[in-house]
Amino acid sequence: MKLDYKFKDIELLNLALTQSGIDSKHNNERLEFIGDRVLGLSVAAMLYEMYPEEPEGNLARRHAFLVSTDTLAHVAKTIELEQHLRHGHMTGGKTNHILANAMEAVLGAIFLDSGFETACKIITDIWHDLASAEIVAPKDAKTALQEFVQKNGHGDLPVYEYNEPTGLSHNPEFTATVTALGKSATGVGASKKLASLNAAENLLKILAI
Repeated sequence: MKLDYKFKDIELLNLALTQSGIDSKHNNERLEFIGDRVLGLSVAAMLYEMYPEEPEGNLARRHAFLVSTDTLAHVAKTIELEQHLRHGHMTGGKTNHILANAMEAVLGAIFLDSGFETACKIITDIWHDLASAEIVAPKDAKTALQEFVQKNGHGDLPVYEYNEPTGLSHNPEFTATVTALGKSATGVGASKKLASLNAAENLLKILAI
């Protein structure tokens, strides 16, 4: 794996690379939980330093892009994480989701292995170029969908519906369905917010055809 870090406790890395489809008890879900928080804070601090003149809204949109499932999956592929990941069925729409979770788990493992400062430096080194490439702060999918609908519709806003969460209580999965311009799409995520963002992103792809 192309990651500039050597684990002191190799078992942490092994756990981070074990998906729940392989081992329902000893897997990377808990590491994913902490890695998500480490990534979020590290990216927020990086953006605060990189863009001292930008308002909170722009920083928030940049942050959403940099910690999104697609960006995490892109980073995972860049460091060739997939070649080392122990996973079950990883096809279709699940691929990016599983890779993103594993990437977060690896970051969580680094945090536990060497602390926040080391994890933050590694994240900053990897994500800095991605943040620099986004010259204009990107809009999150829900904002982009709303603007698309307002521009192409009759003033109606997208409508979101949420199902009851499924899965374990400590690791629930939410499902959201969004409808606009006569079309609907569904998204899943670890929170209502992520599920709705994924649903909006999927509907944008449909409406753009």
